[in-house]
Amino acid sequence: MIKLVVIDFDDTLSQNEEAVFHYENYTIKKMGFPAMSRAAHQKNWGIPMREAIIERVPGIDPDAFITLHKQFLPKFIKDKKIDQISEQNIQTLKKLKKAGKHLAILTSRVYHEVEHLLDKSHLINKYVEKIYHSDSSEYHKPDPRAFDQILSEFNVTPQESVYVGDSLSDGICAKGAGLHFIALLEGGIRNKEDFKSVKVDYFAQTFPDILAYIEKH
Repeated sequence: MIKLVVIDFDDTLSQNEEAVFHYENYTIKKMGFPAMSRAAHQKNWGIPMREAIIERVPGIDPDAFITLHKQFLPKFIKDKKIDQISEQNIQTLKKLKKAGKHLAILTSRVYHEVEHLLDKSHLINKYVEKIYHSDSSEYHKPDPRAFDQILSEFNVTPQESVYVGDSLSDGICAKGAGLHFIALLEGGIRNKEDFKSVKVDYFAQTFPDILAYIEKH
């Protein structure tokens, strides 16, 4: 029986790709670079921002970008232009919690990108017990060892755990660690063919669809 549900954040719990695209373009324009295309943003969507921005904007100084990113992010959050979680997704977390499941988030974001989510006043903390990010984990996706700490702290086996994510990297990480893996296609960036090299236990079209698989396992 599945006891622990681990969830990716971007384009899984929060449909963020378009919002992040606009936010990153806002930042790079401030640095004097031309706006990137949406295709360039989507091409490597899902990898850590520092690595991604070098590919998206050739010649950019990643340290300078990250400095401005930290400066501008609070305003985008305050204006509710990024990291919004739909009511239907909140209700899904509520149902999982009511069913007795432990809930955690595993994301490739660094601390300054999740600081607001870690605040006890954030709604997500009514349901999610712990958020694992790049600065709090020894290993990072797609390394399967990224789950070692999580499984240990929740005292569950891989067979009692499921990871919900939207990328091949998520699948490689989860299946390499022996977890169930649900691939979420809601963002529309990836399709079933993109996951053909990894065993996907269930494809979900929307986040609430994960309930059907979890309830059966």
